[in-house]
Amino acid sequence: MRKGEVIRTTKETDISLKLDLDGTGKSEIDTGVGFLDHMLTLFSRHGRFDLYVKCTGDTYVDFHHTVEDVGIALGDAFKEALGDMKGIIRYGSFALPMDETLILSAIDISGRVHLNYDVDIKADKVGDFDTELCKEFFLGFVRHAVITLHIVKMAGENAHHIIEGIFKSVARSLAQAVSIDEAYKDEIPSTKGVI
Repeated sequence: MRKGEVIRTTKETDISLKLDLDGTGKSEIDTGVGFLDHMLTLFSRHGRFDLYVKCTGDTYVDFHHTVEDVGIALGDAFKEALGDMKGIIRYGSFALPMDETLILSAIDISGRVHLNYDVDIKADKVGDFDTELCKEFFLGFVRHAVITLHIVKMAGENAHHIIEGIFKSVARSLAQAVSIDEAYKDEIPSTKGVI
């Protein structure tokens, strides 16, 4: 039962989030930010994670707090769902093409926090979503999931395609990394004996 459930309430956001690592890709997402809802729906489907997110945030200010805090809550849920991490493959990577865009992501569920975000997006916005918030989301996520994540844009011009490619690629990489290797299901994948 690799599940995580997070309730996170601040003066800026109120979030309820449920995650099942061994799901089928079902999702119910309502963050108050349409583009983020779209990205999390794709993330759930491509990672085969069941995901429920409800967020009420101060979107009258802007979307920053909502996007960052949802990333934080998702990271907390992943950390909880992984438990002692016995049997996980630990590493995952995926190169995802989307039309003119090519995104590479690579993950190490390492117990060490690092985000390499090598992504240039020319447009400032996709609809009413600030494109810089994509990085803020993943910063919150890696800090709370306690993982290493590399995201590299290898090609791409369309801002929507780039960000969508990022969410899909990271979901596919995570799906690999959290999957159980049956041959080592009772082992922690580290010479230290702990992650």
